[in-house]
Amino acid sequence: MAATSQVFRVIRGRRFGRILVPAITCQNCSRSPHPCISATQPHSFEQRWRHQVRGYRTSPAWHTYYLTPPQVNSILKANEYSFKVPEFDGKNLSSIMGFDSNQLPANAPIEDRRSAATCLQTRGMLYGVFDGHAGCACAQALTERLFYYIAVSLLPHETLMELENAVESGRPLHPILQWHKHPNDYFSKEASRLYFSSLRTYWQELLDLSVPGEQPDVAEALVSAFKRLDNDISLEAQVGDPNAFLHYWVLRVAFSGATACVAHIDGNELHIANTGDCRAVLGVQEPDGSFSALTLTNDHSAQNESEMKRVRSEHPLSEAKSVVKQDRLLGLLMPFRAFGDVKFKWSIELQRRVLESGPDQLHENEHAKFIPPNYHTPPYLTAEPEVTRHHLRPQDRFLVLGSDGLWETLHRQEVVRIVGEHLTGVHQQQPVSVGGYKVTLGQMQGLLQERKARISSTFGDQNAATHLIRHAVGNNEFGMVDHERLSKMLSLPEELARMYRDDITIIIVQFNPHVISGQ
Repeated sequence: MAATSQVFRVIRGRRFGRILVPAITCQNCSRSPHPCISATQPHSFEQRWRHQVRGYRTSPAWHTYYLTPPQVNSILKANEYSFKVPEFDGKNLSSIMGFDSNQLPANAPIEDRRSAATCLQTRGMLYGVFDGHAGCACAQALTERLFYYIAVSLLPHETLMELENAVESGRPLHPILQWHKHPNDYFSKEASRLYFSSLRTYWQELLDLSVPGEQPDVAEALVSAFKRLDNDISLEAQVGDPNAFLHYWVLRVAFSGATACVAHIDGNELHIANTGDCRAVLGVQEPDGSFSALTLTNDHSAQNESEMKRVRSEHPLSEAKSVVKQDRLLGLLMPFRAFGDVKFKWSIELQRRVLESGPDQLHENEHAKFIPPNYHTPPYLTAEPEVTRHHLRPQDRFLVLGSDGLWETLHRQEVVRIVGEHLTGVHQQQPVSVGGYKVTLGQMQGLLQERKARISSTFGDQNAATHLIRHAVGNNEFGMVDHERLSKMLSLPEELARMYRDDITIIIVQFNPHVISGQ
């Protein structure tokens, strides 16, 4: 931007504090730091956006750059994925009709990940959203590995024995999971042998502990899988690897972090395992046709009183004031539970030893070298999930799994209303709310016309997750999608987009009420 001069200041990041970013003095408003990126952000969205895109206009005749509706759709639909459960003899015998998923990046590259798979050796389907921080490496490892750990944890003794015998004799293994992936949801081939070796060690231990004839408990299996994978991530980083690339990769995974929210659905039984601040919300259809939200997870953050008590109870009284500061773990980390993040789990001695023996690239990583303040009695962080069990009812119509980028922009009740109306095609007419704004009669007429247009057209969204992202990014103060706002938000340059929103990842699972009521 030609009309700015730069200095550096320290701001508090979303996950980690004290991140250096440029502070900008703007000649248009003569204020520093530039109000568009100040912590308080006093200007309206329109003022902030016009300040920041002034250097990105397409020609001198235009002060702003607008995406056309087809361009907006192309961006929103780039990562969408849908899956319908196959029918048998013209009937869907599953409690799940199918699912839609989508992602919209804010970080470059995106730090969120998603997974969906059918369990082939047992019953049920798995869905997961993973929100990475300090890079995408940990979230990438979770999307490739966690479902295998869960699937193995659910296997009975006899099937575990078959798996081990097949590997011992060199026979091909029967598949454990059928993945449902978008082409962009890649798996890393380089680490597959290491990942399989760790997984095999895990099922060997399960084999020793299990009893023939017993079926594993789902909640216990989920907890065991989460904790074991986090332990393996830590152990692999400590041991290292002769392959230089793998050695660097396992350290990147361990020193970055990720939260996770996973759903296991088998018939009418729904289990949610949550670690961190992703959320699972059930869309419940009321007798009058409206939708209400039933939250199935608790955020593991400073806003959760029981979580605050848990964290403080695990450390001496002398640390009562330092273990959580400014609503962050040790003043740095917002989620109180996460995978990876060994900087909050390992002793200082272990961190230094691993870093000293690590590759040169890691020595240049300031985050990896930094020791959190008041670091006396690790571990401060756990990946142990909180598990919720819910027996599905005919009125439970869909499940929304979302990273916190969704919940920061839309309230849970608004989320289930938007999804419910999109799936059923029935739009509940509520009085138009102007939220305290003064509007003229002409403006009110415009709002009513917008609502009429919204009802007659769903923007061509066949994917419910895409439709929800459209609202999350494009809703105006009246709760309606504003194409101008949506266009502006999607055309922000990469270096600015993260200042307005986070990565958004959504999975929407639609239930079959006829099968559920029959069961």
